[in-house]
Amino acid sequence: MARLKDIAEYVGVSISTVSRVIQNDPTRNVNPETRKKIWDAVKELGYIPNQNARNLVTNNHQKKKIRTMKIGWVADPKFAEFNPYFSRIYSGIRDTLANANYTLINIYKEELHNETSLIKIIHESGIEGFILIDPIETSILDYIMKYLPVVGLDFFYTDKNISVIDYDREAAAKMAVNYFIQQGHREIGFVGGGIGNYFEHLDGEKRYKGFKTAMEAAGLEVRSEWTINTKWIIDESYNGMNKLIKESPKHLPTAMFCASDMMAIAAMRAVIENNMEIPNDIAFIGIDNIEMSKYSTPPLTTIDIPKYELGEMAAKTIIDQVEKRVKLPIRILLPYQLVKRESTIQ
Repeated sequence: MARLKDIAEYVGVSISTVSRVIQNDPTRNVNPETRKKIWDAVKELGYIPNQNARNLVTNNHQKKKIRTMKIGWVADPKFAEFNPYFSRIYSGIRDTLANANYTLINIYKEELHNETSLIKIIHESGIEGFILIDPIETSILDYIMKYLPVVGLDFFYTDKNISVIDYDREAAAKMAVNYFIQQGHREIGFVGGGIGNYFEHLDGEKRYKGFKTAMEAAGLEVRSEWTINTKWIIDESYNGMNKLIKESPKHLPTAMFCASDMMAIAAMRAVIENNMEIPNDIAFIGIDNIEMSKYSTPPLTTIDIPKYELGEMAAKTIIDQVEKRVKLPIRILLPYQLVKRESTIQ
């Protein structure tokens, strides 16, 4: 177990400098490069800040861990409050943990990206495991995994060596596009958000990849002017669709696949406001099957995702890992299904 002295020797600075950085002491500035080296050494060598935390780790090794029954949820609370997709996932997590006598603690992503608070959260808060929705840096994830089990609940974590609960986003997108093709559509556009720097670029996003794969397999062209990257901002779905209609009124797609119901409903409004009909002029399919999708005008055809069950499985998985019933990372993909409504030709 690393000490301040070990960190100081590793970096080549004084013990007092290491202490100032770890305590986030504002009274004396430390060169940013030196500060980064110290935090890198803290993460690499596994420094634990105080005696109480050291004792807790020792008890871990001796199988005498003091249980706190706390699970950290790393997501913006607004997701659970305002986003109908994430609110159902949150309900599944909250209910399942509560039934097992666990407490769900919200942790802001910014807290984990601040090294001082990261150390305190990992070693002093009593949190026994994490469920992640917000993306965090790989170096921070690696540090957390040295001490605590982690479950990821989104596409950000599918390539990480942690347990992941999700659905096959690429295959779900293929299902949507193939349904359009079965209905006779050949000119199909896309609305969604990218993931490069999390949101900039579409190419790595699995729903877009599924859209492209299905289009190419059918010999259909993926047209850049019919591809709207909203960066997951709902207003951009409306604005992008409105712009597409006004700039190319004589050559529009006959169908739009949208990577979420919220994006689809916003884009549909733009179509209706331009005096066009859904699905006769442009048909729409979304993904999620949120409650309001059956009340949109017209009701939205969508891919139903088992949202509550995603949260439920994430909670069960983190409990199993905390209680050491499961030691290796597991990957669970939940099923999905097409729900046909009036936004596509029946």
